[in-house]
This record gives sequence, C-alpha cells and structure tokens, in this order.
Amino acid sequence: MSDNEFDVIFIGGGPGGYAGAIRAGQLGLKTLLIDDRQGEDGKPAPGGTCLNVGCIPSKALLDSSKHFHHIQHDYTAHGIRTEGVSMDIDKMLERKRKVVKQLNTGLIQLFKANKVEFVNGRGKLFSERQVEVSPNDGDKYTASGGHVVLAAGSVPFSIPDVEVDNEYILDNVGALEIPEVPGRFGVIGAGVIGLEMGSVWSRLGAETVLFEALEEFLPAVDRDMAKVAQREFKKQKLDIRMGCKVNGAEVADGKVKLSYNDGKEDHEEVFDRLLVSVGRKAATDNLIADDSGVEVTDRGQVEVDARCHTSAENIWAIGDLVRGPMLAHKASEEGIAVAESIAGQAGHVNLETVPWVIYTDPEIAWVGKTEAQLKEEGVEFRTGSFPFAATGRGLAMGNAAGQVKILADAENDELLGCQIVGSTASEFIGEVVVAMEFNGSAEDLARIIHAHPTLSEAVHEAALAVDKRAIHKAN
Repeated sequence: MSDNEFDVIFIGGGPGGYAGAIRAGQLGLKTLLIDDRQGEDGKPAPGGTCLNVGCIPSKALLDSSKHFHHIQHDYTAHGIRTEGVSMDIDKMLERKRKVVKQLNTGLIQLFKANKVEFVNGRGKLFSERQVEVSPNDGDKYTASGGHVVLAAGSVPFSIPDVEVDNEYILDNVGALEIPEVPGRFGVIGAGVIGLEMGSVWSRLGAETVLFEALEEFLPAVDRDMAKVAQREFKKQKLDIRMGCKVNGAEVADGKVKLSYNDGKEDHEEVFDRLLVSVGRKAATDNLIADDSGVEVTDRGQVEVDARCHTSAENIWAIGDLVRGPMLAHKASEEGIAVAESIAGQAGHVNLETVPWVIYTDPEIAWVGKTEAQLKEEGVEFRTGSFPFAATGRGLAMGNAAGQVKILADAENDELLGCQIVGSTASEFIGEVVVAMEFNGSAEDLARIIHAHPTLSEAVHEAALAVDKRAIHKAN
C-alpha cells in the first residue's frame, strides 16, 4: 500500500469523524482523517462545530453565566453575602477559548497515539473512492481509500432579509464572542441554540427576547414537560414569543432593527445584538463530486441505509450529513459503528434510544417517545411523574425546579420514553437510556435502589408512579 492509499479515509473531523478515525486506528486500519478547521492562532482545530463553536464553548459560557446568576439570586438563601459581584466578560471568553484549545490539542495527541494520519485541509470525494486532498499549507494531491466515510457535519440555515455579519447580526459563532453584555438581545428561534445562548446573555443582564415561528414551544418535548420548562424560563425573564414570523432585520447606527409579524399584525423591535438560530443543514457543498455515485435526498442530506452505507460501494456517511438527530453523540456512535463494520465487526447504533439535552437551567433531557407520538401511533401507555420539589436533595440544594415523567407500555410495562426537566438532567437521563437499551420496564427502574438523598430518586419515584405507588407524593 502506497503512502496515499488507505484502508479508510474520513472527511470531516467533528465528533463523528474523529471518533470513527480513532476507532479505525485502534482496529489496525490505515486511516486518514481530513479536517480544514483552524483556530484563531492559525493552527489545526479538529473537533468540528461541536468542539469549536458549538457544544463545548456554549457549555463553558452557560456554566460561567449560571454561576454568576446563582451568586446574584440564590446564594443569599444559603447565608452567603454577595454584594458587589460583577462579571469580567473578557475573562469569561478567555476561559472558554482555553477549554476549546485544550481539547483541540488533546485530539491531535490522540490521532498520533492511534496512528491516524491527520491532514488540516479539505477533502472532496470523486469516483472510485478517490479523494482530492487540499491541505491548508500545501499542494493538492489525491488519496485513495478502500472505504471513505463522509463526516462533514452541518452549517446554520440562513433566513431571507437577515444577513449575518457576526458583529451585530450573529450566528452561533458570533454569539460565542460578544465582547460586552448587550442591553437588548434578540434571538430568532427558540430551539436548542436559541434557548441556550439566550440564557447565557440573559443571566448576564441582557433583556432577552426570543422569536419562534412555531405555535408550540419545543414541539419535540412532551407537552406537559414543555410547559414546566416554559414556566421556569418565564420566571427567569426570558421573553419567548411564539407564532412570530420574522420579515427582516437591518443594522443602522450600531443597532439592529427587527421586523416581524405575530400572526395578527406587523411589529418592529430594536436590539443591540441579534442571534439567528433557526436550525442547521447538511454541509454537502463541495464535498461530493458528481461522479462519486453518492445520492443526496431532497432535503440535501446524504442518502444512507440503516448501517450508514451510501448508494456507492464502500462509501459511508454519518452524523449531521444523514437522517436522524443532529447530535454530537449520535455522530460519534455512528463513526465508531462504521469503523467497526469496515473492520468486519458488528457496528450498531439504535436511533430509538438517542438522548437529547438542552443545557438551560433547569436542563431539559429526553429519550424515546412522547405522549403525542404514542397516541399518534396508537400505542396504549401508562405514565408516572415526580417533581424534584418532593426530593430532599432538590430542596437541600435549593434547586428543585422541574420533574421527571416516564412512559411505559400499558400491556408489558416496557419503557417507551422519559422526559426530565431539572438540574443536571443531562447526567441521569443515562440510566433510562441504559434501561431502554435492555428493553427494561418501569418496574425495573422502580425496583432498583437509588441512593438517598439524590436527584435521581425522582426517576425512581416516577417509575413507581407509573403503577400509582410513588412513596413521596400522593398518587
């Protein structure tokens, strides 16, 4: 095998591409990983949108702003005096960049440790698994792979008459680098990114307004739980306006003028900064040549089967490029599964048990089906719920907002879904995911001993409530 011939080539170094490449290296496959992202210092910055301008930096800012908010509003109840507290925005942003850089560097070390050849540049797939490699610091050349995995991720959607300049009108990248707290912060879209970044700047003092075109708040979340979350956000003074269609936005004299219709009449609002967060689309531009044999759907996604095979022989696609949720952990598992399949093992991803999380405060986490979905499918089910306010740990922490809701099959008690709104929901949704992967029942969760006092006792009690036998609330 020549220097430019590989067992497998991964195009894209986000959570799907880098995880798949590392696993391929572990399995002894000669592996090439191509990713073009660079940091502000001009050095390679693998990790994709998630690590560089998505999941990781946003969580760093969410944690910083959450600490500030709790100090201002909650610590006096613990007897802690906090007069004169202020926020150093430059320091907060510096910490965020440091976290990202540390993870970038760690990935490069992992590539070396697993004998993955890494090229900082672009890759484009042609016929016969020929990949045009365009290094950021060198000449183009062609590499060939026994297998090629497309893992280029996604890019933000744009909307008409709202032009992102990342100074006043921002996408997810610009929202991570606002140099001072805006007096008024507007957000188009009340989904994951809109809620998380809206929460960051609201906690730091910005008057924050979110405009959502849909009539229902968080339609992917169970209706009861979405209402619980919406009540908490209202307490935090997040102004969420549903059923609002944005007509356009323009910058003048250092302000952003937004025009929208609320379903009844047209309105205008003026903001210091405006975030556009209306979803993402597969990043297929300049990724696939016409002769590659790879088919793309009407939605612009790469067509794949259940195992992430494309229509072309030995070409695979994963993550945000393909069907299923646009989530980093889903992409990672697909990358690993594909690497194992290429090596002759049984790679596996169950899209029915992928957990979702919104990292607001309280967090929102869910897995499986909602009541609405089960009713639409004609599935008979039972539910059980339990509030964190009825847990000793929640009250002791002073953070008892939210609840757990579990849905189970009415006939055989198999777990069908779980929704959690509450502190650190992202951490203990995992126990329900594990139970569902083993086709567990609500009874299984109800019989498992949970440590006391913990927030996870709410999962235990919600499982008991499915059979109307919760201990710490009336059934």
